[in-house]
Amino acid sequence: MRHDTPPPRTGNSESEVLRGFLDYLRTSVAAKVEDAPEPQVRTAAVPSGTNLLGLLHHLTFVERATFLGERVTDWPATFRAAPGDSVADVVTRYRQTVARANEVLDRSPAPGVRRALAHMIEETGRHAGHADILRELIDGSTGR
Repeated sequence: MRHDTPPPRTGNSESEVLRGFLDYLRTSVAAKVEDAPEPQVRTAAVPSGTNLLGLLHHLTFVERATFLGERVTDWPATFRAAPGDSVADVVTRYRQTVARANEVLDRSPAPGVRRALAHMIEETGRHAGHADILRELIDGSTGR
């Protein structure tokens, strides 16, 4: 069981607030996946087929499309990690993608990335909520 980590105390600028909350959500969702057991981490727990590992795999593609300009042609496929991908592989790719996205954000003026940051906060927060439920179904783990 995890303990809740409170939302961040961020800086005063719009960019610092948005980025602080996005990084908080990114960290939370990765933590839900990183020590989840196999095969439950990739087993669908709801009728839609959603699974914990697939959520993080999907968020990697959303980060790439939003901040790195990569084109995704099959969004439904992004919800499925490859059978050979370990939990560590998917978590590492996500964290590497986040680091690359942050490098882009570091070079971008705040007003120019406002919409992208708001979109990623919504997308990551939505899937972090899904991850909370899926992880609790797997092993009872709760909290951020």
